[in-house]
Amino acid sequence: MTTTAQRGAPAAVNDVVARMRELAGALPPGDGVAVFNRVYLSVTEEVRRRLADGHFADPREAADLTTRFAARYLAAMTDGGGRAPHCWRPLLRARSRPGIHPLQFALAGINAHVGHDLALAVVDTCRASGRPPAAYADEFDGVGGVLTAIEIRVREELMPGPDPLERCEPLSHRLGAWSLARARDGAWAAARLLWSLRERPAAFRECADTLDAAVALLGRALLTPLDDD
Repeated sequence: MTTTAQRGAPAAVNDVVARMRELAGALPPGDGVAVFNRVYLSVTEEVRRRLADGHFADPREAADLTTRFAARYLAAMTDGGGRAPHCWRPLLRARSRPGIHPLQFALAGINAHVGHDLALAVVDTCRASGRPPAAYADEFDGVGGVLTAIEIRVREELMPGPDPLERCEPLSHRLGAWSLARARDGAWAAARLLWSLRERPAAFRECADTLDAAVALLGRALLTPLDDD
């Protein structure tokens, strides 16, 4: 059976939303990928609303970046991690491991997608249009603003309450070291660097591989079971 992630790249934001909803229906609620997928679905639905409301100066370009960004996540889900970028493998391998809080799954997915996929999605968009990353700065900031709002909500909804203090303290300590703002800034810098290397395939691949490995390392740290503390 062909799953939503095994089809070709999504053609539009509505297609992205449909595939994420289909994926959500196929996964058990506690699955680590399911936790992240719920977060990302909320992000994409919010972007879609803002596109319809005229929030973006150029809705077509914002939709194109959003769709290419999501396509990398859906592609990573294709075969359970065998060919997924290294940055996604910690989440795919730990998705049912005990001792990992849902907030860890959510932020590990955001780390992989923003830290690695966003930079490459910007380059994908630039290659398709022939325009440099600077031409998409407004769209990048607009999508990033939605991500920031969603991250705040995710932390509020998934963070343990005051009762399980013995679990909340190590969780807060570990996840406090990760910042979406820094991940976004890093993705923008990486996109600009990769774009400058577009005519040098070997250097481009080396830079992309190094980015992938660095984001994967952080993902493994974010997913360390709390019981290991």
